[in-house]
Amino acid sequence: MSDSTAVINLDIEGPTISRHLYGHFAEHLGRCIYGGFWVGEDSPTPNEGGIRLDVVEALRALNIPNLRWPGGCFADEYHWKDGIGPREQRPTMVNTHWGDVEENNHFGTHEFMALCELLGAEPYINGNVGSGTVQEMSEWVEYLTRAGDSPMVRLRKANGRQEPWRVKFWGIGNETWGCGGNMRAEYSADLARQYATYCRDHGDNKLYRIASGASDADYKWTETLMQQISCFGCEATPKNYFQGLSVHYYTLAGPWEAKGSATDFDTDDYYRTIAAARNIDRILTGHSTVMDVYDPGRTVGLVLDEWGTWWDVEPGTNPGFLFQQNTLRDALVASTHFDIFHKHAARLHMANIAQTVNVLQAMILTDGDALVLTPTYHVFEMNKGHQDATSLTVHLKGEQLDLFSASASVKDGTVLISLSNLDAEEPARMTLDLRGGRIGDPVARVLTAGRLQDHNAPGTAETVAPRPFDDLKATDRGLVLTLPPHSFVTVEGRLA
Repeated sequence: MSDSTAVINLDIEGPTISRHLYGHFAEHLGRCIYGGFWVGEDSPTPNEGGIRLDVVEALRALNIPNLRWPGGCFADEYHWKDGIGPREQRPTMVNTHWGDVEENNHFGTHEFMALCELLGAEPYINGNVGSGTVQEMSEWVEYLTRAGDSPMVRLRKANGRQEPWRVKFWGIGNETWGCGGNMRAEYSADLARQYATYCRDHGDNKLYRIASGASDADYKWTETLMQQISCFGCEATPKNYFQGLSVHYYTLAGPWEAKGSATDFDTDDYYRTIAAARNIDRILTGHSTVMDVYDPGRTVGLVLDEWGTWWDVEPGTNPGFLFQQNTLRDALVASTHFDIFHKHAARLHMANIAQTVNVLQAMILTDGDALVLTPTYHVFEMNKGHQDATSLTVHLKGEQLDLFSASASVKDGTVLISLSNLDAEEPARMTLDLRGGRIGDPVARVLTAGRLQDHNAPGTAETVAPRPFDDLKATDRGLVLTLPPHSFVTVEGRLA
């Protein structure tokens, strides 16, 4: 068993951890929307206006801060006017990216906004740059957010919504380097400026425009975008064309063409996965460093609006639906990511896991009326106290630190410490050296299972679920915990 120490200064506060780092993503892909969020008003599954209520209830328990929609790759073939008005009159389209299935457009703008209202989440709408027009996206902004009288306002009112919605977050295209148009960085950057110009603030609805950014470590793409709004080493505030730029990074244990099974993997696969997950620290550092040169005041946000594990689809399912199981390994990828996100809170404004229901590293899996909360869901729930909290720096020292991950925050006098023992086989003794204060009556929970491959399914929904954790004791300097192998532990308590 290894011995390590985490030094946490409870009285030295860092950047705020935006709640939007715990954001979500819902694309018209597989069973994420249809069968996941949307069952239709005639469904026997309890729903409100066609929106599945058990999914809403589960996500509300996470304090879900935002939801990105309609894609993803789907966003750049989606034309929003096809998804408004009476459902029986909406035209059908073909979802060419995901399964070549027919899309009836029954879930559109009004349904999405109703979903966000039920969730208590802010909408993040991704516009169509790849196959759309500047006018189309400009009119979508007007339709949703303008009051008074205008062509789009009249159209919205004709469709049953009198008052405008508040929609702050707008994505200007998606993956324009790939499925969003296979563009060069320079061309995409020019389009970002053009589209951003015509995505206007209406009334007091101030837009946060997010330019389609890089894949993985393509720092040149980020530099090209930043050159549109600032110059090398400038002291001036960047031009206000867009307020954020995106980056996408997925965790794989193998090559793209052979990603491996979500449930049938060995210890070597697990460690390769954890190494790939921790690589997000280097990726975010690289993009942040480029941005710092052009924006030293850090006024422009980095938005990781797609992240998560990507495995081969489950056998017997449509390969275009990207359905995969979700094990304890996925949960530890998530817990590690969040520790890294907290570290980058000064620049990282938002992150969106891919995806929320039935696709990739999902929070929730549905099968008819059955609903299963995944191990990843539980990490989000255990960590929700970090949302809008003030980060606390954690200094690790001791043995095998590459097998340990941690972060901490304080909010309204309550401290939350997150700890991951990434060792597949051995427990770890962790001393929390708390300085500048102490935690009274700490409460701890643990998420683990007998095997890394364990997961939840209908009938075995509690195989991987949080449980009380009592293997901790107080010392003169703080706390000592013995963390089980492959486990995620949270410690919470009031500052005393």
